[in-house]
Amino acid sequence: MARIRETMLENLKSIARVVAETFGRNCEVAVHDLQNLEHSLVYLAGNVTKRQPGAPVTDLVVKVLRRKANRAEDLVNYKTITRDGRLLKSSTIFIRDDRGEIFAALCLNFDLTDLLNFHSLCSEFCQVGSLQEDDQSETFAVTVQETIESLISQAIDIMGKQPVTMKTEDKVRLVGLLEEKGAFLIKGAVDYVAAVLGVSKFTVYNYLKRVRSTRSLNIE
Repeated sequence: MARIRETMLENLKSIARVVAETFGRNCEVAVHDLQNLEHSLVYLAGNVTKRQPGAPVTDLVVKVLRRKANRAEDLVNYKTITRDGRLLKSSTIFIRDDRGEIFAALCLNFDLTDLLNFHSLCSEFCQVGSLQEDDQSETFAVTVQETIESLISQAIDIMGKQPVTMKTEDKVRLVGLLEEKGAFLIKGAVDYVAAVLGVSKFTVYNYLKRVRSTRSLNIE
């Protein structure tokens, strides 16, 4: 059994290397040995998430394994955000041995940041006529996080660039747009915005303070 798993892990490493080389610098493929969750990352092709072999398994994988164990289903095309605020499209494939037991995972992360910036640029260039009033749009969210994500997405569209490429003044403006939209009335919004911007929540509070101070002066 141990030899079979070891052989499969080696095969996964080869697959990871080929996939990462095929899709270029924005692609990262990780191989996790789930028999050692504290140091599960045994191979990494690409360097999108800035991790090193020996890193622990992600919280998402732990949650799925805890809930479903060997019944866990592959996770395809979900959104993740790196520590520095880059937006990724990710997929996790659970690998089973001949007994049907999950012992490894093959994880793909593709950095969409540059593509999203390019998409915004193209959309702006191709836009004709007047846009619909922003306040007339509505998202029928199922969770609070979906509402926050929708507000952030709207603000990013207005800015025309992804948070990871924003300078400080851009981030302050983004926080100002979110303040106008009422995002910070929602519990947990500050933490989520901090993750998106790649800054601490205290920095977001400082941005808010600047925005509200400026608004107060303009009113006076």
